Amino acid sequence: MLKLTKNIKNKAYELGFQKIGIAKPDFYSQDSERLNKWLTLGYHGKMDWMKKRVNERENIYTYFPEAKSIISLGLNYFHGKSTNEFKISNYAWGKDYHDIIKKKLIKLSDFIKLNKKNVKALMCVDTSPIMEKSWAQKAGIGWIGKHTNLITRDYGSWIFLAEIILDIDLIFDPIFEDDLCGSCTACIDYCPTNAIVDEYVLDSRKCISYLTIEHRGDFPVEHQGNLDSWIYGCDICQEVCPWNEKFSQKSIEDDFKPNPEILKKKKKDWKNLTLDEYKKIFKGSPVKRTKYSGLKRNISKNL
Repeated sequence: MLKLTKNIKNKAYELGFQKIGIAKPDFYSQDSERLNKWLTLGYHGKMDWMKKRVNERENIYTYFPEAKSIISLGLNYFHGKSTNEFKISNYAWGKDYHDIIKKKLIKLSDFIKLNKKNVKALMCVDTSPIMEKSWAQKAGIGWIGKHTNLITRDYGSWIFLAEIILDIDLIFDPIFEDDLCGSCTACIDYCPTNAIVDEYVLDSRKCISYLTIEHRGDFPVEHQGNLDSWIYGCDICQEVCPWNEKFSQKSIEDDFKPNPEILKKKKKDWKNLTLDEYKKIFKGSPVKRTKYSGLKRNISKNL
């Protein structure tokens, strides 16, 4: 078991993951209560998929009854702060992380199966109904900050999370029990829409990332002029975090490098963006999630 655990971790680092930890599956009533309270308050907005599979999300055994080990992985995507007239969230400057991470997970899963016969492995890349930030903390990768993002000591919060759930036992890492946010409230203080309604509680309906990506149709009146030049996503709560200011590192993943077409555009270029340009620039990009109509709406609300 010890040898297999070490080999899996070494392979994960070889594949380009910067963080890896292994958590023991269990049902955590506190996580379940917090999730259900958040949903009851309507803080998920129009993300109905959060509610539809809540039973799986709150209990790992409902999603994967045979679960015995949860491998949590982190991949650094940071490429600098956005300085453009119109801003796109850092994670969307390059290619779609779902595709990049899934390829790495498949290679890691294949490696595990070569070393352990008849193992069942379930791969997850943020679309799966599990509480990935909570599992990352239980795997010792970092802690959940007041802005509700996972923060690591060595990369800040600029990491994508992914998981492989196995039906075999591995050596578990100690839970990251320290809360290193301390008395800092920078993420709360600098949010232009007051979306962080309490420490560790985000009302998605007010969040610029939610409004520019997940929200369909026109914005509520109170948020018409509060986008702060963001046209896809928002990084404010991460940019002002002291852990990110001190410990962020530029990603070595080529696929996350900024698309030059995104960085060079001025306001007038975005205003005149055509459908053909959109398809060309954002082919294989996370930005396609908001669709052309959504991006044009976001642009228009920043003019």
